[in-house]
Amino acid sequence: MTLLETYIPVFQFREFHELLVQAAPADLLDAVSLPGIMEDPWVKGFIRLRELPGRLLSALGRSSLLRDKQAFGLDNFTRLGRVADRELAFGLVGRFWRFDYGLVALADAQEFERFSSIGVPKLALNFSVVRSDAGRTWLRTETRVFCNDRASRMRFFPYWCLIRPVSGLMRRRLLRRIAARAAAANAIR
Repeated sequence: MTLLETYIPVFQFREFHELLVQAAPADLLDAVSLPGIMEDPWVKGFIRLRELPGRLLSALGRSSLLRDKQAFGLDNFTRLGRVADRELAFGLVGRFWRFDYGLVALADAQEFERFSSIGVPKLALNFSVVRSDAGRTWLRTETRVFCNDRASRMRFFPYWCLIRPVSGLMRRRLLRRIAARAAAANAIR
C-alpha cells in the first residue's frame, strides 16, 4: 500500500505526471527535499500570480493571512513520510480556493490523518519511483484531494478547473528539476 492510499484512499480530484529519467530511485527521492527545489522562475511566477489578489488586499489595508508570509511552497506541506526508496508524500489541509489558501497548520502525519473538520479539504502529494530498464527510473507525482462534504466539493471544483492546467505545468517542471538535481548529485560522487 502506498502512502497516498494510506492517507487519502478516497478522493474526488486527482492529478498524475511521470518522467522517465536516468537516475537512481534514492537520488530522485532525496532531490525532492533539497533546498531550493521549487526555485523555478515559472513556478515562482505562477505562485505570485495566484497570490496577487490576496497580497493586493493586504496592501490596501484589508486583512490577509498572506501579509508578511513567504510565497507558497513545499514548506507549507506536512511531511507524511517516506517508504524506503519508493515513495515520499506530503499533506496539506485548507480551503484552497481562498486568497490565502485557508491553510490549517498541522504538526505531523498523525494530525493530518486524524483531521476531519467538515468543509476543509485534504490534499496529499507524493513522489514515487519505479525502476525501469537500462538503469532508468520512472519518477512520478500524484496529487489527490478529498472533500468531505458537498459544499467544499462545490467550492473546490471551479478552483480545480482553473488551477489544474497550471498545476500540471508546475508539476512537470518540478519533475525535470528533481531529475536534474539527482543527476547533479550523482555526478559529484
